[in-house]
Amino acid sequence: MSPTRGALVTGAAVTAAAAVALTVAVWPEGSGSHPSRDAASPSGTSVEAVAPSPSRSYPMSTAPSAVPAVREHRAARGPGWRPGQDSAVVVARGSQVLTDEAKLLAKELNIRYGGTGAARAGDVELALGAKDAGPTESYTLTVRDRKVRITGPDESGVFYGTRTLKQSLKADRTVPEGVVNDRPDRPQRGLNLDIARKHYSAGWIEDRIREMGDLKLNQLGLHFSDDQGFRIESTSHPEVVSEQALTQDEVRRIVGLANSRHIEVVPEIDSPGHLGAVLRAHPDLQLRNTAGVVSKGSIDISKPAAAKLIDELLDEYTELFPGRFWHLGADEYQALTVRNPAASYPQLQRAAEERHGADATIEDLATGWLNDRAAVVVPKGRTAKAWNDGLFRNTKVKADENIEIEYWTGKEIGARPPQEYLAAGYTMLNLNDEFLYYVLGEPNDFVYPTGERIYEQWTPLVLRGTAPVAERYGKQILGGRFAVWGDLPDAQTTQQVADGIRMPLAATSQKLWDPRKPALSWAEFRKLAARTGGMG
Repeated sequence: MSPTRGALVTGAAVTAAAAVALTVAVWPEGSGSHPSRDAASPSGTSVEAVAPSPSRSYPMSTAPSAVPAVREHRAARGPGWRPGQDSAVVVARGSQVLTDEAKLLAKELNIRYGGTGAARAGDVELALGAKDAGPTESYTLTVRDRKVRITGPDESGVFYGTRTLKQSLKADRTVPEGVVNDRPDRPQRGLNLDIARKHYSAGWIEDRIREMGDLKLNQLGLHFSDDQGFRIESTSHPEVVSEQALTQDEVRRIVGLANSRHIEVVPEIDSPGHLGAVLRAHPDLQLRNTAGVVSKGSIDISKPAAAKLIDELLDEYTELFPGRFWHLGADEYQALTVRNPAASYPQLQRAAEERHGADATIEDLATGWLNDRAAVVVPKGRTAKAWNDGLFRNTKVKADENIEIEYWTGKEIGARPPQEYLAAGYTMLNLNDEFLYYVLGEPNDFVYPTGERIYEQWTPLVLRGTAPVAERYGKQILGGRFAVWGDLPDAQTTQQVADGIRMPLAATSQKLWDPRKPALSWAEFRKLAARTGGMG
């Protein structure tokens, strides 16, 4: 932090004082910045203009109220900004790609969308800067001369600037004078939702997407296939779909809304385990041991028809989900949890030796399965993801080094510490079940996570348990997602889930956006979230 740049302050350190701005906003008559009914705050509260006082001086401004808190604010003296009767959101010439962001903000603030052109007093202007003007997803928000200008090197950064503006108005009915320079610490930040074991309506998911957008989260994982259900309509294999499921048109609507909030949807068809719903329609592909006993949710990967079925589903749904990522699952294959897998499942051992050599194991066969599924999605432009316990130690066949590992647990049989993957050069995402797993019904010693614990104890480096990995691995940890799992789906209603995850999700957003220790106490952060509308 350089003193030559003026009064730079972190947003978290000063947001508790933001209410001071309410006493200093002066709106000269005829300025075009008169507040109008319903314009100053999303709650529709009427705001009365303060009589002008030309001789009045302004105190130094404080950072805008936002969750996550802005990382840098250069304070200034001035009245700040709030929308008036003649205010509009305009797009700078050459930045027409921001039209959707401008129209959304205008609708949220209940002011006019002014099209393309120069900003007048009272307006908000959105503009794209040079691609090298800042890191991806960064933005600069400038409040000066009764105008707001939001710029960024990409559309997502400008969108995040509009979220800060919206939250500041919600909290304080004013966007303070000065300049915000803000950016995320991690490139992947989000929510993971198990819609396979518990059905959620399209409308419920869309409400979460709107909340995520305001929290500057950019990734929604959808785990839609498991033992209990397969929850998205299929045209290639309609026989596997559960009675309660999203239609493909609903999914397109979800993806479209997510795109408008700069959120990528990461779909997951977990295999070779967690396929119970699919296998009910294909019992011939169910894995059985030498006694004919079914291995729960496990497909028999020694059978060519097993790969054909899963690949046909992958082909179908990669068309439905056009994002950059695809989650292949790969966790908890039950064949590998027995004492002697080769003796219990000799067909798997034979297949391993046939495909990978005489010294191959069933772990090699499972790794080959993962690589083969990655080979389906990668040529379609997807980055493949897999759970950490789907990659094994000391195998002859190595998992594709470009697969992103999503680390969730060290509790599974044979689970390896995250340092092993990091030392091998893999990139990882943090879904630490100690902090980030909201498991319905709290089975298997899980307890509902709290925002307070995430806020005070968790960082992206805390991948397993409560201890962080070494700082030298920091760049390989791409971010994290807070995860909702439906193990006991009736334990909570969908409304209870929405209420229960609000503050944990807000805390996760804060810790993925700013690597520094928060300056606000948890109690202060809760109040901030309530004031900004960051809780939904």
